[in-house]
Amino acid sequence: MVSGLRVITGGVVPATAPTDPWKFQAACAEDFVASWRARGFSPVTIENDIGLLERTLSALGRPAWEVTPEDIDRVIGGLAVAGRKASTRREYVQTFKAFHRFLQVRKAGEIEATFGVRLVCPVDEFNAARHVGDDSPQTLAPPTPERVAEFFEFLKDRIATARKYAPAARDYAMFRTLYHAGLRSEEASMLDVPDVHFKRGPFGKLHVRFGKAANTSGPRPRWVPMLDSLDLVLRWFLDDVRDRFPDSPVLFADESGGRLHRGTIRNRLRRLMQLEGRPPEEWFSPHALRRACATHNYERGVDLVAIQQLLGHWTVSSTMRYVRPSTTFIEDAYRRAVSTTLADLAGEEPAP
Repeated sequence: MVSGLRVITGGVVPATAPTDPWKFQAACAEDFVASWRARGFSPVTIENDIGLLERTLSALGRPAWEVTPEDIDRVIGGLAVAGRKASTRREYVQTFKAFHRFLQVRKAGEIEATFGVRLVCPVDEFNAARHVGDDSPQTLAPPTPERVAEFFEFLKDRIATARKYAPAARDYAMFRTLYHAGLRSEEASMLDVPDVHFKRGPFGKLHVRFGKAANTSGPRPRWVPMLDSLDLVLRWFLDDVRDRFPDSPVLFADESGGRLHRGTIRNRLRRLMQLEGRPPEEWFSPHALRRACATHNYERGVDLVAIQQLLGHWTVSSTMRYVRPSTTFIEDAYRRAVSTTLADLAGEEPAP
């Protein structure tokens, strides 16, 4: 026991701290956010993560250096009881862990001198939110090709009847881009008009400059081919639709010319499926369109490594978690293999 200090899990704290701990934590959080900008995180990512960090620290209810494993248990357990997904709970844990690591690297000496706490991270093997496994029932199958085609047909028909032509046309082009290019909502929101390169490669390519970071790195840019006639959709959009929005570099702009927030894209998709008249069990998310892109390309024989590069995954194992083949995938693959073999023996073209 150190004189004048009280012991807590993860360190010790003085009986009276000379500095307001909440003001000090707020200043540390600002420095933490500044480090994101220094690493090149996109503005949309920073905006979203600031909110998550604020919610996490608020839920814990005490300065980060005083947080105990039991506090983590309480907050994450409360999220589980409230029905929040494992991925959401994991985001809370990872956000706090990253902030605590920042304090250890940048502020440990100051915290120990001011508050008497030697920083030890309270996140351990017992309270780190588990990753949802591949066979988890929480992981729903992506929409089928038929369901996606029906939705796009609805969007296409809606362009002629919507009260505002431009937003309806933008929605059609944007969600087609999410699906055919396998983009995340944030990646689509960060696209600018100059990022569309029709003459690059045999199909044209999108320059995704703000691909999702990996292992706390900055954004990972990639080139994504415009498959399945996406180039025709975007040519039409740029020629006939984009000029109806205010002048700005943003590709899929809102009615003020600014960027659509990823939450806005998600809510917009939900609203469109309501207008489509589909029951909630047939709705899907923007991320489900990304998983559908991976699954449908895999089912039609596209190489898994090519899908990995399309989606911008760090490893093939990440891509495999996105692939949810149909219930007849084995039978369909068997028929194709037998058809190809018989055609080779007969010297004929295999049946489609």
